[in-house]
Amino acid sequence: MTHPNESTSDSNPLDQMIQVLDEYGFDGMAHAIEILVNEAMKIERSEVLGAQPYERTHERRGYANGFKPKTLATRVGQVELQVPQTRGVEFYPKSLERGVRSERALKLAVAEMYVQGVSTRKVTEITRELCGLDVSSSQVSRAAQLLDEELQSWRERRLGKLAYLILDARYEKVRHGGSVVDCAVLVAVGVLPNGKRTVLGVSVSLSEAEVHWREFLASLVERGLYGVEMITSDAHEGLKAARQSVFPGVPWQRCQFHLQQNATAYVPKVDMRSEVADDLRGVFNAPDANEAERLLKLAADKYRPKAPKLADWMERSVPEGLTVFTRPAAHRRRLRTSNMLERLNKEIKRRTRVATLFPNEASLLRLVSAVLAEVDEEWQTGKNYLNTETD
Repeated sequence: MTHPNESTSDSNPLDQMIQVLDEYGFDGMAHAIEILVNEAMKIERSEVLGAQPYERTHERRGYANGFKPKTLATRVGQVELQVPQTRGVEFYPKSLERGVRSERALKLAVAEMYVQGVSTRKVTEITRELCGLDVSSSQVSRAAQLLDEELQSWRERRLGKLAYLILDARYEKVRHGGSVVDCAVLVAVGVLPNGKRTVLGVSVSLSEAEVHWREFLASLVERGLYGVEMITSDAHEGLKAARQSVFPGVPWQRCQFHLQQNATAYVPKVDMRSEVADDLRGVFNAPDANEAERLLKLAADKYRPKAPKLADWMERSVPEGLTVFTRPAAHRRRLRTSNMLERLNKEIKRRTRVATLFPNEASLLRLVSAVLAEVDEEWQTGKNYLNTETD
């Protein structure tokens, strides 16, 4: 079939796209993207210039200066674009992002191939499939080296003031000494004073023991992290000891989601679980700390006759999940659990499950770092996670 490389009509770009897709299906996707992106770039140029093509206006800031062809590699094939040029004002279309998206795809492809131990001879086929690119073995080796350097630089970048710190760990299978073992992936994220989220760092080790957590948290401080107002995490003993050692005096919010899960171990009968969960939600959703403490006392007294261990656990552990009431009301729902990190861990899992088993710790760290670096970039350019105007 001949690839559609000419406009299908004199109608508007959206109609052209629909016509191309109707006629060629998935094979016409690349051309449909060409139509859409080319039109978007022309609109963007007009906005930068302050005038439409051939329009005379005193608000004009520069002039159109033709087009420059550019080939962009995508997963649906090569996209041939016409990049608008300008004279008298600097302009580059945001929709292209200077090829960053294509470069990201290649980096992650190389990372995944690295993980799976794919020989450089086979890389050309895989990159062509994943990214629409043809690369040589030497280019792959160089890309892998540059990837490692870039990811190490990202992991060691300087940090600064942070409002809230959230910590969690997940596990991946790694070959070690002829055996398959669970490897801990420690991740730290936070909320900056301006309300933006950020991925602070990641560490990989064969243990989630205190020494691993302590070294990881200490590395954040060494990189310049300061000003933390509250830490949210689960109650893992190694993390707890490390947190108290590295961040003494910083208030700790025990993840309310994990508390809900922990409660089931103290419920003597299955048919009581729903009732206990409702009572805990009532405590956590209270309007203020005083009301939360009142509801907690009522719940503990209620269960003491028939479930004394549950009542004791409630009095001992649930107050650790009420620290968030010291923070602005508008911040509490997003700071009372480590769910933000749980969702991030799901994204990591989506990328790591293609490997199933990692050949070593370094390969695991490489891929997870690549995923987290991308997420961090998206967070920095996205919407604020918290409304800081409520402070």
